[in-house]
Amino acid sequence: MTIRLLPEILVNRIAAGEVVERPAAAVKELVENAIDAGATRIDIVVRDGGKTLISITDDGCGMTPDELSLAVERHATSKLPGDDLLDIRSLGFRGEALPSIGAVSHLTITSRPRGADSAWSLTVNAGAKGTPQPAALAHGTRIEARDLFAAVPARLKFLKAPRTEYDHIADCVERLAMAHPGVAFTLSDGGGGSRSGLRLTAAQGELLDARLTRLGALMGRDFQENAIPVEAMREAVTLFGWIGLPTLHRPTARHQHLFVNGRPVRDKLMVGAVRAAYADFLPRDRHPLLALFLEIDPQEVDVNVHPAKAEVRFRDQGLVRGLIVGSLKRALADAGHRASTTVGLATLGALRPQGDGAESGSGAAFTPSPLPYGRGGGGSGWGGSSWGGNPPVTPGMAERVNAFQAPYPMPTQPPGLPPLQGRLSGFAPAARPPEYAPASANAPAPDSHPLGAARAQLHNTYIVAQTREGIVIVDQHAAHERLVYERMKSALLDGGVKRQALLIPELVELDEPSANRLLGRAAELAELGLLVEGFGPGCVLVREVPALLGQSDVKGLVADLAEELAELGDALSLKERLEAVCGTMACHGSVRAGRALGIEEMNALLRQMEATPHSGQCNHGRPTYVELKLADIERLFGRR
Repeated sequence: MTIRLLPEILVNRIAAGEVVERPAAAVKELVENAIDAGATRIDIVVRDGGKTLISITDDGCGMTPDELSLAVERHATSKLPGDDLLDIRSLGFRGEALPSIGAVSHLTITSRPRGADSAWSLTVNAGAKGTPQPAALAHGTRIEARDLFAAVPARLKFLKAPRTEYDHIADCVERLAMAHPGVAFTLSDGGGGSRSGLRLTAAQGELLDARLTRLGALMGRDFQENAIPVEAMREAVTLFGWIGLPTLHRPTARHQHLFVNGRPVRDKLMVGAVRAAYADFLPRDRHPLLALFLEIDPQEVDVNVHPAKAEVRFRDQGLVRGLIVGSLKRALADAGHRASTTVGLATLGALRPQGDGAESGSGAAFTPSPLPYGRGGGGSGWGGSSWGGNPPVTPGMAERVNAFQAPYPMPTQPPGLPPLQGRLSGFAPAARPPEYAPASANAPAPDSHPLGAARAQLHNTYIVAQTREGIVIVDQHAAHERLVYERMKSALLDGGVKRQALLIPELVELDEPSANRLLGRAAELAELGLLVEGFGPGCVLVREVPALLGQSDVKGLVADLAEELAELGDALSLKERLEAVCGTMACHGSVRAGRALGIEEMNALLRQMEATPHSGQCNHGRPTYVELKLADIERLFGRR
């Protein structure tokens, strides 16, 4: 077999297959060129999902006739001043985009530099380059690629429907727009149809605020209202951006946007760091919403890993991972007990009257419509199936009235309840402040605390508190679970959780593999306050339990821990495994739903929530409380 050189036009088509695998890739390359050219406005028009037309017009620096001819040659670029491929300070640098697109389409480039008296145009038809010709255009550049892949019809077979290809293009443009809020963008399908809606003005103001404005326009108002700023620097590596509260999450990672030096990337290291930072707050099948921007010396990152420049490689991976994990955890801790506003909005949606009859004065009941958990775009941002059950559906009006206990202030000794001191002693220590005052002597005013003053308990499960601006409904079990969990983590950092010896050791029977897994982690469990030892095949003996848990179901706790360890395996680090086990223990040591609480106990729980980081959601990602503003409640009843 004779070795031969391939024709230049075939070489270009092979290169095009690496760089331009679909219309969205061509749009990405051309928009990056416009941004690198200093454009402040970029207008994009595509037809048939980019297959028949891609037109991109910018107001950048423009090109002279000689530069036009050189721009469509392979490996010709203005973005690599030296010969160091690790010193990349622009989005494009390979010099392959224009010749690759020209090899598989009918390409026309029209450009006019600032200050020039005329514009020039150049065509490339399926790899055949023409000569520059005079043209009409204001300063900047317009690039039109018609009949993409006309020269390689086999590639057309692998493209999806026009709507799908358009969605890929929109996703690509949106990511670039997030990274460059100072640039105005428009995207149209060219026909004035339903898909001609992306119109972004240049954001003004401080960079971080401008990014949030742009992110709100693209990711939705829910994200803008429930995002936490992140700003951190470590060893000349800067991280900034906005991350969503844990109670605002989605079933996929589609709404996680990561950027390195202004370049959208899909980096496994950064994705893993985000997951580790949110591990305490979300179920494993839920993902937070965020946009993070990493600025790093170009010498410390290799962007030449992937032909589409979608992946990067960091020289010091530990530094980058540590910066992301630490910064996100600090930002989430600073958010305190905040929960996303979408939780309250979803609740109000469930309380809307059914039909027009509700306004007729005939006593129409409220419809217990299910809350929109886990829906895309808006909604509450959590999914009922994530923790093995659907969220509680709001009862009818009559049920809610009958469920209310005595209004505030409650007597010190409500009928039918054990003495107050006995109730407090049964309350797990993690939620008891060091001092209690009688309700009559030191009852909090509704406007003296963020979570207000407890007024009643519904169904022995939900605490209703009055705040300055409305009401708060607290899930007592979910809230106390987070408090116990944070106490256990703090104790673990301080050298170990205090243990309480059982008067009579508890014998727990398991299957033999589960028992062996549990005993294999005996040393780690001892750090968490649980002392176990073997007692024959398939049996473990529990001698001591964490003091924080109070009186708990030891057999149920051990069985759940064995199952948790089987699921975790060795995939997580020791610290992550310990935190996961802490969460299971906290669940067993928390105040259970169905337990009656006095006003003092309810207010104690509220004050502890206000003083505990992350108390806006339990360990499984559910919200611990719902806040309803008075204005929204008044609208619900037609008062506004």
